[in-house]
Amino acid sequence: MTRDEALKLLNEKLQNKNLIKHSLAVEVVMRALAKRFGEDTEVWGMAGLLHDLDYGETANNWKKHGVLVKEWLNDSDLPEEVFNIIKAHNSDILNIPRNTLAEKAIFAVDPLTGLITAASCVMPDKKISLLKPKSVLKRFKTPAFAAGSNREYIQTCTDFGLSLEEFVDIALKAMQSIDQDLGF
Repeated sequence: MTRDEALKLLNEKLQNKNLIKHSLAVEVVMRALAKRFGEDTEVWGMAGLLHDLDYGETANNWKKHGVLVKEWLNDSDLPEEVFNIIKAHNSDILNIPRNTLAEKAIFAVDPLTGLITAASCVMPDKKISLLKPKSVLKRFKTPAFAAGSNREYIQTCTDFGLSLEEFVDIALKAMQSIDQDLGF
């Protein structure tokens, strides 16, 4: 499956444009982390792009979230590793371990992209290009801000060898690189 095919599928399955932007954000951060760690950017990126593909069908059944993607794409040429990474972003609900570096990364990336998006939206100019890591870290310390961005999950970045500050910096720079696609 090519990235263009995955993006087309994402646009067919997800009606919510913000979910598509979120998927693009997770993809670009996963690619940046794969590059940082010398891992396969295509595998990590594809998992990031498709991680919420089944959200429209599973929003009321979290036990299927990530699992349904595998059912839908089982006949595709995607490597099993992509599906394992996708499921890992919902590993607490699915009660599965996060064993690989990519599985650990997506678990922390998913909520961090939400926090960065929310931090961008409260900036006076609402532009991610002007957002600084220290602003994201300040918002991180306010649990009521973007409450859905689980801080405990984000802090698992230490499980894959990054400090919170390094993780925020990498993620923010990655998201800033596609600010036009994200629309802010």
